[in-house]
Amino acid sequence: MKSTIAIGMMLLVIGNLFSAMYDVSIKWLPGGSSAATFLLVRQLTSILMLLPLWLAARKPTSRHLKVHLLRANTGAIGALCLIMGLIALPIATVSSLFYSAPLMIVLMGFLFLKETVTAAHWLTAILGFFGIIILLRPSELNWFGVAVLISAFMFAINQLALRKLPSTESPIVTLMLYNLLSMPLVLVMVVVQGIEAISGSLIAIAVLSNVFLLAYQWFCALAYRQAQASQIVVAEYTGLLFCVFFGWLFFDEWLDGLSWVGAGFIVLPSLIIPWIQAKRGQKKFIEQNAG
Repeated sequence: MKSTIAIGMMLLVIGNLFSAMYDVSIKWLPGGSSAATFLLVRQLTSILMLLPLWLAARKPTSRHLKVHLLRANTGAIGALCLIMGLIALPIATVSSLFYSAPLMIVLMGFLFLKETVTAAHWLTAILGFFGIIILLRPSELNWFGVAVLISAFMFAINQLALRKLPSTESPIVTLMLYNLLSMPLVLVMVVVQGIEAISGSLIAIAVLSNVFLLAYQWFCALAYRQAQASQIVVAEYTGLLFCVFFGWLFFDEWLDGLSWVGAGFIVLPSLIIPWIQAKRGQKKFIEQNAG
């Protein structure tokens, strides 16, 4: 069991590196770009990139279309909100808010998948909630920050839905249907927001972001089939470290003092509490064997 948890966490760490690189690629979009138009181009190029892999895998199919339909449409809503947030806000702020998603994964895993949630997990969720409040700063509420939280919620639904898919199902099917089944909703989003002229640079950024995003989704699809969401979700937080570093490296962005406090409330309990629990478990095991 421990080996599957370790494998799942390792896969998530690798996936979150690609997730951070995806965020960086979105930041390269010009200010005022249409998030819906970019999402449409990204989905279309993603399908074209996946098509040869799907054909090479001999056109695998799925018997779980309802799960894929849920993931595709919640994913499209989440993607639009995240793109809007990344265009308007610093990458470190977006990432700090987005990494409330692991807290949501733990809580929804308890509510809907009957996964075990300890008192430590509840404490982590409460502290994380305070961190979100600090980052959002209700007195100067930014609706792009709220959009990022909506994106985090949709992401949590997506990750938990992966637990409903059999481990034998090809990740190619998961990725293909994730993009294909969301196209009608994405087209509606484009109509509502208005289509932007599609340039070569927009297509290039879409292709680049797809490479990063597909790699991330592939690793997530593998990771969340290894163990319970609550057992490996702590590895999601490595993405925040990657994003803060890339924000500093590429965009000269950094969290201010209060934002670091908020991010700390979200991240540190999820890192420290499981470590303390593991140490206590080892101590109890040693005492029982000694007795």
